Amino acid sequence: MIERFSSRTPQQALAALLAQHAPQSLLLIGSDQLPALHAFLAAHPACHYAHAPAGELPADLAAQRFDLAIFVDCLEHLNKRSGLQLLAGVRNLNASKLAVLVDLSVCDWQLSDFYSLALEASERFQRDAQTLTLFTYDVREYKQVPDWLNAKFWANPQLFGKYWW
Repeated sequence: MIERFSSRTPQQALAALLAQHAPQSLLLIGSDQLPALHAFLAAHPACHYAHAPAGELPADLAAQRFDLAIFVDCLEHLNKRSGLQLLAGVRNLNASKLAVLVDLSVCDWQLSDFYSLALEASERFQRDAQTLTLFTYDVREYKQVPDWLNAKFWANPQLFGKYWW
């Protein structure tokens, strides 16, 4: 868990995330009141953008694949079971990268719930009494190649990579 609060605002963190990944297709679930997102879309008009309110994805969006999915002001309005199904479904079927901005004090979620979905706590933000946490997920960074997966640790190292059973 990140102990210190970020010096950036949530909008700055989302803007940096969008600039870093520069998605060609983007799904926003929840509130669309994000100046950072609108600035990114204005600068990248070729980006395919879709928005869905908090809740089950519409069938047309559920059938698409996106480079990045952002959840903002979403999980706070769903019961935990619906939120888990939505978040896990989008992670597994609709997007290879996720960003979830959530106020944990308002919803039933715990840190372990996000960790169990392979999300990591990237930053925490505090303004007055409200604390927001930004969780991220990237399928390419989910699991590193183990160091034992090479010819040195195989029973017949001379056959490593030669035959496919």
